[in-house]
Amino acid sequence: MDSKTDLRIKAKRIRKNLDIDTLSLSAVSKIRENYVYKQSQNVLLFYPLKYEINLLDLLNDDKNFYLPKVDGDKLVICPFKKGDKLEKSHFNIEEPCSNPCSPLILDLIILPALMADAAGYRLGYGGGFYDKFLAENSSVPAILPIAKELYVKELPHENFDIKADIVITC
Repeated sequence: MDSKTDLRIKAKRIRKNLDIDTLSLSAVSKIRENYVYKQSQNVLLFYPLKYEINLLDLLNDDKNFYLPKVDGDKLVICPFKKGDKLEKSHFNIEEPCSNPCSPLILDLIILPALMADAAGYRLGYGGGFYDKFLAENSSVPAILPIAKELYVKELPHENFDIKADIVITC
């Protein structure tokens, strides 16, 4: 099995050749059809990086949305509405300028990933921020949208890696 580092390189190469706009539309549609999403009022989204599935159309739904922000070695969540100001973090990720709030409010977490596997494990960028956040908020269901080209049978994982509850391929 390839190492996580090799898989990250491979996933980034594959992603550059995908039709992200079409994948994003499909992911948004499938998330909207999902029972857990329909029942959720407070949803953690992620702001997309280049070549990453863009779920920002969900901001048009009648829900409260939050975006993650890196604070030291952990993620905090901040309220976010369409049009709110964002600033680039030192990881070059757009983050909200609003003040953090308690993650206890969340009904759903929507995860970014470079790859995902059949068991629900995700390959992230290597910082472990989401795994720590998921471990601390284990009662909140997590959905992971992923391009079918980046969905594999099995990924290498460590005992600290946390699985998504639902993987949506598009």
